[in-house]
Amino acid sequence: MALRFARPAQPPTNAWKEIPVTPRGSTLLGITFRPLQAAALGLERRATLQTLLAYPFPLIRLGAYWNRIEPQAGAFDTGELDWQIDAAERAGKHVILAVGAVKTFGYPEFFVPPHRLDRPIREGSLVQPSTHAELLAAASAFITRLVSRYRDRPSIIAWQLEHEAVDPLGVEHSWRLAVPFVECELQALRAADPSRPVMMNGFLPTSSLVRVSQWWRTRDQGDSLAVAGQLADIVGIDYYPRTALASLGGRTLYLDGIESAGARVERLLPPIRAAGKQLMVSEGQAEPWETTTVPPSPERQVAYSCPPEQLVINYNAAMSGSRPESSLYAYLFWGAEYWLLRERSGDPSYLQAFAHILEHF
Repeated sequence: MALRFARPAQPPTNAWKEIPVTPRGSTLLGITFRPLQAAALGLERRATLQTLLAYPFPLIRLGAYWNRIEPQAGAFDTGELDWQIDAAERAGKHVILAVGAVKTFGYPEFFVPPHRLDRPIREGSLVQPSTHAELLAAASAFITRLVSRYRDRPSIIAWQLEHEAVDPLGVEHSWRLAVPFVECELQALRAADPSRPVMMNGFLPTSSLVRVSQWWRTRDQGDSLAVAGQLADIVGIDYYPRTALASLGGRTLYLDGIESAGARVERLLPPIRAAGKQLMVSEGQAEPWETTTVPPSPERQVAYSCPPEQLVINYNAAMSGSRPESSLYAYLFWGAEYWLLRERSGDPSYLQAFAHILEHF
């Protein structure tokens, strides 16, 4: 792990063209689609998805956002999600569907409808079945209803339960779901569809600083990656090797853990495969992680935390530990909406780097 001071905006290069790409073998490649992020970037979400689906990748992850499907009591509108799944099927893609319920990928990660909480969750608390029985019942019913609606879709090859299920929500909230709460949700999901695997994900620290912080905040019941290893059929890792910590004048302090990232993934593979489970990269960093929630798009420059060549570097590092006898199940690039924002501003290099990776078998 290294700490680096750098200017957050850097001159672009064509380095992504020169970096050899690790062949993917049996690993499924794909993306996550975030309609809320597309909107935050000023993109039309349906056109964004259609453009991305034209690329030759086999797998896409879609998300069900509870507060958008059930905005008020008595409502249940899956029209937007229906359209996304239909579009993915028309494009011949496999789908991992994240059914929530409390947490789903994409900022702010917390999507419980207001009418399902009579008061805010107390900071620093564990959300237990005994303390939040009504929330658990509603979450389980939502999961059951969604899974029952979509379980006859052959395109759906796995369900995702929660998002980084038992970790706190970044710096915004310090409460966490308790393991028994998540176990009850898992029982509801498996009862609704016992035939498909369940994926659960967790953040993979690529630096000792993040690793110690994560351990301290989750020391009472383990972090989401450990819990996924216990409960899920497919363990997903969220993998961000270069992230901004703070801006100081015209420079930014970054954590850069790319040198240790591949070894961390490689160490995870054998025990997970020995337990009869699959390991995948559920989020492989492919957009900037700077000091703002919405990633910046500097004109005629690229963000230091993730220039286009970093798509290839991050992918190669994760794939370096993958072997034919013990390979990653899938690798999903995180940031596809950002690539289209860059293309709209005259920089197609992120999309070109992604296409470059897809060309290598």
